[in-house]
Amino acid sequence: VQLQASGGGLVQAGGSLRLSCAASGRTFSSLYMGWFRQGPGKEREFVAAISRSGGSTGYSNSVKDRFTISRDNARNTVYLQMTSLKPEDTAVYYCSADDRWANRVIVTRKDEYGSWGQGTLVTVSS
Repeated sequence: VQLQASGGGLVQAGGSLRLSCAASGRTFSSLYMGWFRQGPGKEREFVAAISRSGGSTGYSNSVKDRFTISRDNARNTVYLQMTSLKPEDTAVYYCSADDRWANRVIVTRKDEYGSWGQGTLVTVSS
């Protein structure tokens, strides 16, 4: 699976951004999709995940109620709408995909994703 993330940038605290990730090389509706982030000097961490149909989602506690993951299976694209951004949200954001898992609702572990995008930098100024 090839993944191309976009939409990062510089935003003030309290602002919003929408990230996009376009996928190719697999039937998009068969892919579990996720977003992870890696801040300066930190490990890559889970942010959000979405089921293959888009009907189920999951979030880390740090972004719940501020971020929304969604997907458009007709456009082969997953989105991450980020609102009420905080300086601690500053990170490189990566989209991820995998189609190996059966009988899962969502996939949240980074070691269970086999495909990764190149990352897009989000910088939140205070």
